[in-house]
Amino acid sequence: MLWLLVLTLPCLGGSVPVTLDPGPGTELVGIVGGHDASNGAWPWQVGLWVLDPTKDQWDLFCGGSLIHPQWVLTAAHCFPGRNPVPWHFKVQLGRVRPSLNGSVQVARIIRHPEYRLEKGAVGGADVALLKLEDSVRPSNLVRWIRLPPNSPVFPPGTRCWVTGWGRIGPEEPLPPPQNLQEVEVPIVADEICRQQYLKISKVIKDDMLCAGSPGRDSCKGDSGGPLVCKWRNTWVQVGVVSWGESCGLPNFPGVYARVTSFLFWIHGHIHSSH
Repeated sequence: MLWLLVLTLPCLGGSVPVTLDPGPGTELVGIVGGHDASNGAWPWQVGLWVLDPTKDQWDLFCGGSLIHPQWVLTAAHCFPGRNPVPWHFKVQLGRVRPSLNGSVQVARIIRHPEYRLEKGAVGGADVALLKLEDSVRPSNLVRWIRLPPNSPVFPPGTRCWVTGWGRIGPEEPLPPPQNLQEVEVPIVADEICRQQYLKISKVIKDDMLCAGSPGRDSCKGDSGGPLVCKWRNTWVQVGVVSWGESCGLPNFPGVYARVTSFLFWIHGHIHSSH
């Protein structure tokens, strides 16, 4: 089952973001094993909304991350069909609860050229860039996330964070008021993840990375959201919520698109004049 994930991280003014341990007694709702994210905690977190023309209504369906004043990084599998129509999509910014107020229209949808519709997320290259119609102004609630350096610097066991408005269990939607959820997840060694998924005939490719532990995971509805880790005292995005075997199962961590595999492609679009 594919996941629609949203990840965000804490930022207070210009200071280094800090997320406090929720401590015992915190209600575990939202993303599997997570808890409510505070307002402004993950200022790069965005929500993707799609227009359902048959009902003339907008629905929140995926997550994403602001990586530049005019660009969002998300999952390619969030956009079915050969030619998704940009004006059917809007981006929610700076809010922990679903809302179209102040949302920004999508101007371009660019799926990675190696992504294959017929294979979906499990086929790899599950990343897409959205160019926004207008540039976004930074504030204490809206900020872009840094991309990682080229070389991997996040060994297995590194504790990172994933966020989203997705299900809190395989068949359990996030209850009202649908506050953004956050959960800390450890990076899982590539080889261990590969071996585990091979048991169910699923292949973990080089452009994927795994993170999660039993009962702590992203889930359906979180796709496209960021997996973020601390690097040199600042947050960087290392993954994009992609897919997994159900949610929060032992031995089957969440699978993310590995951001370092796509840096050249991302920078090529962001820094082009088009």
